[in-house]
Amino acid sequence: MIIRKAAPKDTPEIATYLMLAMEDIVYEFIGENCKLKAMQFLTNLICKEATQYSYENCWILEIENEIVAVAVVYNGAKLQELREPVAKEIKSIFNRDFNPENETQAGEFYIDCCAVSPHQQGKGIGSKLFRFLIDEYVHKRQETLGLLVDKHNPNAKKLYLKLGFEIVAEKTLAGKEMDHLQFKHK
Repeated sequence: MIIRKAAPKDTPEIATYLMLAMEDIVYEFIGENCKLKAMQFLTNLICKEATQYSYENCWILEIENEIVAVAVVYNGAKLQELREPVAKEIKSIFNRDFNPENETQAGEFYIDCCAVSPHQQGKGIGSKLFRFLIDEYVHKRQETLGLLVDKHNPNAKKLYLKLGFEIVAEKTLAGKEMDHLQFKHK
């Protein structure tokens, strides 16, 4: 097992994993329930630099040269800057305004989304990726790591709390009630 930063060549796999993690949110963003259009939208953003979903912000977990998990992490202080290309893409392709709630802010590195291959779920892959992110951002960089978890996903919330995240606030994102969790350097 290796965990590495993503490269542009990983774009198709990253798009597939992001759809696993946030399919309904992507449909909300683009205003259509079309998987093909949603995948193309994500692919366009992942392969570019300086976007919210850029490969630059992705960590890849591989087992035997196969990508089995992906996490998108970026500096919360850069949310608006990273969102700008997303808004432009949505406006130019789907003729929609894009102005969702702020899911993060300055003072934390934000885990925007994380997904594990359906064939690898239940094997501790997600926990390993999160432990790596905690080590990388909290212990090595001495930063705060943040994420949102859907209030209707108690299993994910239980995992994050077990890993050491703490609930710091409640937020709404794309109409969903979320808990905002953080893992702070002590």
